[in-house]
Amino acid sequence: MAIDTVPVVSARPAPPRRHVAGRFWRRNATGWGLMLPYVIYFCLFTAFPIGFAIYLSFHRWNNLFAPPIPHGFSNYTYLFHDANFWNALRVTIIFAVVFVVVTVPLALLLAVLLNQALPGRSFFRVIFFMPYITPAVVISIVFLWMYQTQDGILNNILGSFGISPVPWLTNAALAMPSISLMVVWKQAGYFTVIFLAGLQGIPRQLYEAAAVDGASAGRQFRSITIPLLAPAMLLVVVFATLTGFSIFTEPYILTQGGPDNATLTVTLYIYKWAFEYSTFGYASALGVVFAVIVFIIVGIQRLVFDRDSYA
Repeated sequence: MAIDTVPVVSARPAPPRRHVAGRFWRRNATGWGLMLPYVIYFCLFTAFPIGFAIYLSFHRWNNLFAPPIPHGFSNYTYLFHDANFWNALRVTIIFAVVFVVVTVPLALLLAVLLNQALPGRSFFRVIFFMPYITPAVVISIVFLWMYQTQDGILNNILGSFGISPVPWLTNAALAMPSISLMVVWKQAGYFTVIFLAGLQGIPRQLYEAAAVDGASAGRQFRSITIPLLAPAMLLVVVFATLTGFSIFTEPYILTQGGPDNATLTVTLYIYKWAFEYSTFGYASALGVVFAVIVFIIVGIQRLVFDRDSYA
């Protein structure tokens, strides 16, 4: 009996590695070409400054025309004993907390109002957003004129009611609240737009079904609006926190950190060490420590909101 045999088919040899790599690069050339501008931008304006700041934080560099001198951990040792830094950090944290606590609910309230079918709501949306796109320097100069103790518009208005002039920017207890009021007014419109986009993405059928079941407007807001706004809420809280910690222009123009360092923020303190005292090594150490602190705080916020979103 003949035994059936299966013909043996020889396997094709695998292409050389260099040919596989060549096909990979040719297939993805368009994608890499589109990514290249951002990669260059990231390397030049993000990765390199961060790496150079970390490098300088371990050096003493007081002269741009001389090479940095290795300084070990001396900058960090001085930082942890620098009372002015801890005061600036305290001022910055208090401002950031107040800014988030005030701005986020205000922006949410404005977004809810502007999401209603009210006459002229498009006009008010533009009006609320205008301060955000106005340069901070321009707004700071305008408010500097408004806050003047003598001949300032606010004190002129108060004077018409027989109230004595208020030292908005020269009193240590009033300077930071005055700046905070200006920053809240400038930034609230931006966060309102984010909330408004989140509100418009919630299906109206959910509210209609809840109304049929007898849910009140407050119950609908708590059970539908707030949970479905979690992504927008996370975005707003993180952006508001970063805005609060990065405040610089307003105290620099209005008070230069005074009076009595009451408005001296960390970013302004770093600026003073770098560009007024020309101590770039210590300014870099301040920047590195401050960046780590902000990164930890934002990371905690992400964990809290992610946990609440999936609870």
